[in-house]
Amino acid sequence: MNLKFLELGRSCVLPEFRTKRTIELLWHGSWAYVRKHGFDVMFGCASMEGVIVEPHKEALSFLYQTAKADEDWDVSGNGEVIQLSQIAIGNGNLKSAIRSLPPLIKGYLRLGAMFASQAVIDRQFGTIDVLVLLPVSRLNPRYVNYYGENAERHS
Repeated sequence: MNLKFLELGRSCVLPEFRTKRTIELLWHGSWAYVRKHGFDVMFGCASMEGVIVEPHKEALSFLYQTAKADEDWDVSGNGEVIQLSQIAIGNGNLKSAIRSLPPLIKGYLRLGAMFASQAVIDRQFGTIDVLVLLPVSRLNPRYVNYYGENAERHS
């Protein structure tokens, strides 16, 4: 299978502009770019603040248990790797786990993303990073309808 991949990198938005509308415009622009250039898969890194695993244990366990990448999609990390299977904490408090997720990761989950079964500690940025994989074929139809099949909503 010959798939086209688009890496979505970190974006920096000033705090006063971190609104729902800004996120919608970023997603709309990304979707328009995906459609225009025929990408099949979006991928990138999503981060959790800090390099200590313990405060993120519930969130990482939740990602592993509910949105782990299919075996064909899973990859290994480099550097200080965290095996999410080793921190899985069973069926914890679902509401608490969801609340503990960063907003970007919640957004990716709503879109239909999968997450690698490993996370990596990035000491330079002071984060724990998880790989996000989002095949276009897995996109939640609700969002495709919202932005338009060909991203025509804000054209």
